[in-house]
This record gives sequence, C-alpha cells and structure tokens, in this order.
Amino acid sequence: MTVYFIGAGPGDPELLTLKAARVIGECPVCLYAGSLVPEAVVACAPEGARVMDTAPMTLDDTHAEILAAHKNGQDVARVHSGDPSLYGAIAEQIRRLKADGIDYQIIPGVPAYAAAAAAMGTELTVPEVAQSIVLTRMSMKSTSMPEGETLENFARSGATLAIHLGIRALREIERQLIPYYGADCPVVVAYRASWPDELYLRGTLSDIREKVRAEKITRTALIMVGPALGEVKDFVDSALYDPDTPHVLRPRVIEKT
Repeated sequence: MTVYFIGAGPGDPELLTLKAARVIGECPVCLYAGSLVPEAVVACAPEGARVMDTAPMTLDDTHAEILAAHKNGQDVARVHSGDPSLYGAIAEQIRRLKADGIDYQIIPGVPAYAAAAAAMGTELTVPEVAQSIVLTRMSMKSTSMPEGETLENFARSGATLAIHLGIRALREIERQLIPYYGADCPVVVAYRASWPDELYLRGTLSDIREKVRAEKITRTALIMVGPALGEVKDFVDSALYDPDTPHVLRPRVIEKT
C-alpha cells in the first residue's frame, strides 16, 4: 500500500489538481484535516471508503489508522490544506512511515498565497518593486522559530511577505515591520481564501489591525505585506517579452538594410 500526502489547495474543491482528485477517488481510506479542508474536497472518495476528520486526532491516532490500512493492504489519502510542503506537518509523519517501511508519495497543491493573489487579481513579483516572496509564520502557540528567522531579518530584504499564523499578532507584526516598510506599506489580510465566505481586507501597516478587529477575524487568515500589493503603476516591463532582450526561443531579428 501507499500513503498519499495530498495538497487539497486552500479550500475550493475546484482547485484540486486532477491527480489529487483521482487518487482521493481511488483510496479506500481517507484522512483529512477537517479544520482547514472542507468536506466537499473529499466528497470524491469512493463509496464505502473510511473517511475520517483528523482535526481532533493526535499523531499517534492518525498513524494507527495508517498502520491498520497497511495491514489490510489499503492505500491511504492523507489530505492536507494548501500544499503539503509548507506547514503541512508531514515531516514527522514521513519519519514514522520510513521507520515502519511504508511507502508514500506527495501530491502538491495550490498554496493559499497563490489563491489569494489570484482572487486579488495581482502579481506578487513586480519588476523593480519586489522579486522575492518570503513564506513565514509567527510562533504564537506553535513550534518556535529557528534562530535568525525573524520578521525583522526578512523585512530588511523589502520582499513581499506572506505571514501565516499571525492574525492574533498584528501589533507585533506592525512593531517589527514599520521601521523597514513604513507605516503606509500595503497589507492584505486574506481570510479563508477561496472558501465561499472568503474575505480580503486591504490596508496599511498602520491601520490593518483595526480593520481586522472590526471584522472579528481571529483565525484562518494569511497576512501579506509589501509594496507590490499596492496600486503600482510606474514600473518597467519585464524583460521576458522585450524584443530587445533575445533568448534561445526568441533570437533577435536583424533587420536588413
């Protein structure tokens, strides 16, 4: 049998990849993170499949289900939100699978920051404004951050920041980022990106906290910070399609005189 770690995307079932939907539809056991993955995403599980919400379960509990499936020769769809390579908590699961000699595969999914950017109709990497995206998080009640991975260190780059697990730490985010980005730096808070009740709040580092408080948002939100999120109009065109910038698939045409 094989355990498939499946990226379910941010919530919209239509953002499942074709491969993810096919594998979920073939596995007799489906374990999904119900706190972040809607039931509609796993509705394609086969009739009679054992479908379990792992939100109230521990790592021991979920691994016990996998061991039982392994004993029965049943493939398992282990469905996580977004893309499992980012805050998917799959590393510790994979460690146990390797110890027990159980095969696994990872199927990528659409991350929340990509879904949020699409919904906002914007590009996060604008030429000469921002060409890097930093995916990070706040510690809060989660595992502590490695030394050196601080908002202040990331802010020095001026890159677009996508901050997870930080909606209850907006005051601290403001404190650390304003000295580098400025109080008027654009901020977008994406609440439940791609879900039916999704909400996108636009503001600045100086006023976003009050806007979030007014909407009573306390969880399931991504905070994005950076100048590329504003109404940037005066920027150069990318060299990708520049006729004066040839590349192997578009060599420069020399006009005959």
